[in-house]
Amino acid sequence: MLTAEQLDFYRENGYVLVAGLLTPDEAAFYRTECHDLAERLSKKHNIDATWGSARAAVKGAEQTVIQHCHDVQFQSAAFSKLLVDDRLTGPASDVIGSPNVQLHHTKMFIKPPEKGSPFPMHQDHPYFPHERHSMMAAIFHFDDAPLERGCVCVVPGSHKLGPLEQSSDGGWHLPFDKYPLEAAVACPAKAGDVLFFSYLTIHGSGVNVSDKPRTTLLVQMRDPTDPMTVKTHLSRGQGMMLRGIDPLASTAPMGA
Repeated sequence: MLTAEQLDFYRENGYVLVAGLLTPDEAAFYRTECHDLAERLSKKHNIDATWGSARAAVKGAEQTVIQHCHDVQFQSAAFSKLLVDDRLTGPASDVIGSPNVQLHHTKMFIKPPEKGSPFPMHQDHPYFPHERHSMMAAIFHFDDAPLERGCVCVVPGSHKLGPLEQSSDGGWHLPFDKYPLEAAVACPAKAGDVLFFSYLTIHGSGVNVSDKPRTTLLVQMRDPTDPMTVKTHLSRGQGMMLRGIDPLASTAPMGA
């Protein structure tokens, strides 16, 4: 669970970094799982998830790459265990404000050395808007993530602004001139740290210019009673209960 100070910080700023949620050995284990998964997938698919807007507008991003995979728990059982770990679901329950925590989706990201793609400043809200805005994310860091590796950067308190209008160029990012990455607050992390933040919190990340990768797992969660306002960005694992119960569940048990 979060301390009272951590929860107060989250409510005021829209994010909180929890240090050492995983042990160094656990972080190293999941790092290996991610890189092994990326190697398997890249033999059959293009797993680059670089935004076109990043390549077009972010200096140094023209030739960058970021490897990704949705729904990692369907690729490796190790991630299924992590999703129901109390060290994740306890803080998630605190910030959501509900004893019940439901999965929306998972996503692995690997920013390769010297060419790891950035993400322009954005809110996650437009991807999967919800009525009460209970949706939040947890980013597990499996490598150290200093600024030079393209760590997450946030705009503290921006979750209080509510949903914002996206860029007029059709991208999912916010206007570059109004929300430059350079003006955001960097959230450097150590392997094993987890960053929790609201889907309304403005965030992004820079290019990995270091000689080491940045490996993360993003887990998006919500209160199961918070309805989607637009049915979009559906995922294979959506609806899985990570903590508590689904009060709205209506599926009758199958007969013997």
